[in-house]
Amino acid sequence: MNCENFYSRDPLLIVLSGPSGVGKDAVLIRMKKLKRPFYYVVTATTRSCRPGEKNNVDYHFLAQEEFQRMIDEGQFVEWAKVYSNYYGVPRDEITRGLSEGMDVMLKVDIQGAATIKKVLPQAVFIFLMPPSIRDLERRLKQRSSESSTELALRLAQAGKEIENLAFFDYVIISHYGRLDEVVSQIDAIVTAERCRVNPRNSTL
Repeated sequence: MNCENFYSRDPLLIVLSGPSGVGKDAVLIRMKKLKRPFYYVVTATTRSCRPGEKNNVDYHFLAQEEFQRMIDEGQFVEWAKVYSNYYGVPRDEITRGLSEGMDVMLKVDIQGAATIKKVLPQAVFIFLMPPSIRDLERRLKQRSSESSTELALRLAQAGKEIENLAFFDYVIISHYGRLDEVVSQIDAIVTAERCRVNPRNSTL
């Protein structure tokens, strides 16, 4: 093996997933504040903007008609209806990051991760898991963005999603208020992937 080729490896596509309310957004916000050098993919959605969120930063907030147009034009790597709203991963977001030679960080739900694995099996799949369902329930209640019916639905779904753990490459326990620990573990995963004898190829 040529040493120069070994050290000039292709960028990684990292897929971060986990149950609703486990803290995926909080982890990514913390990573950005700590200036972790990733290309962060912005997901498109038809849901309403929550307090403190910014359009084209946290999500691309789209009208139903615009989202449907992007579906029709094949602009999403994957899309799905989740809890009455649509979410999709724009294809050009991923290709832009990879073409710039940057490791790409993508946040999706469990269903989206399964779809992406069919398209990009060489991506790195990380499952963010709560310490317990009770802990997840407390987080969702603190968020105050779901009705009691929606809350029960999300908790029931979370139990099913955790059963798909073996589908992922890595699991990280997301303890409330300990974001830096999660970020450090993601750093360790990236380091481990860089040390693989047989590197991944995440070309889309």
